[in-house]
Amino acid sequence: MGDSSDSVSIDMETPSLCGKEYVIETCYGHVSVSVYGDQDKPALVTYPDLALNHISCFQGLLFCPEACSLLLHNFCIYHISPPGHELGAATISPDDPLLSVDDLADQIAEVLNYFGLDAVMCMGVTAGAYILTLFAMKYRQRVLGLILISPLCNAPSWTEWLYNKVLSNLLYYYGMCGVVKELLLKRYFSKEARGSAQVPESDAVQACKRLLDERQGLNVWRFLEAINGRQDISNGLRKLLCCSLIFVGENSPFHFESLDMTSELDRRYSALVEVQACGSMVTEEQPHAMLIPMEYFLTGYGMYRPPKLSVSPRSTLSPICISPELLSPESMGLKLKPIKTRISLDV
Repeated sequence: MGDSSDSVSIDMETPSLCGKEYVIETCYGHVSVSVYGDQDKPALVTYPDLALNHISCFQGLLFCPEACSLLLHNFCIYHISPPGHELGAATISPDDPLLSVDDLADQIAEVLNYFGLDAVMCMGVTAGAYILTLFAMKYRQRVLGLILISPLCNAPSWTEWLYNKVLSNLLYYYGMCGVVKELLLKRYFSKEARGSAQVPESDAVQACKRLLDERQGLNVWRFLEAINGRQDISNGLRKLLCCSLIFVGENSPFHFESLDMTSELDRRYSALVEVQACGSMVTEEQPHAMLIPMEYFLTGYGMYRPPKLSVSPRSTLSPICISPELLSPESMGLKLKPIKTRISLDV
């Protein structure tokens, strides 16, 4: 790394722009998986939100040096794309049957079987968080832990169902048009990040817009139809055998549902992190806010940040931003408390 007055040199593992790509045939059709890292390491499986893939949903987190080093030091990352959401995907044939959320969860099990994976850590965003939670409920022995960002657990409310139906019709008849992109950006990002006449859009929003242009509208429609037909799974959450770490942006449209999900989980094995001034996609809008909670969460599994990694001065987080209660070692080796991760401190 070149010399700079506001940066430090660090030893770390960095992601290449492209992982190793696999196209896997399952009982539910083809699915694309991008693999980053050493496949001899424990597996971290990711699943993105509607209309996204790993580039548009997890790139911000993995381009955060500290978080990237923490994850790639401990895991090989398997990014699963919803059918037809991978880069360069063609439109899925109309003759192919629509998949349900149960089908998508079962498809994950087939992906794990393909790679010979037993128990994995899971990370999902909103719709992807629902799919991975459902997978954890159906295949309890195969999930070590859940890191969920703005997750869903209830059936759609009438308001969400109607909203999704409008979005679904737009996708079906007009594809990824300007109105659809604006509705999706409201789903992902806070109003501050989306900008206004006086304030420009954030870099993350601009990058997401460009990537949405590459999505095939009918493929997104298929995933939306599955998510809009989801069932309430809240009654089964206490039966999960794994620990859960939940992040939710305070400006997320799914903020209330994420809080409701947290209340249904066994509090001995779950924790909530509310991120101020952030929408649903914390991984892109405020990835630094995830670092320290993830680090303490993974400590409970005997996983640590590489010892040679120094904290970047550019990081928005430092240990003093975290409640002291976070450091109490209980349950997972620690006890995470509901915290605010962007606290204004006079130092």
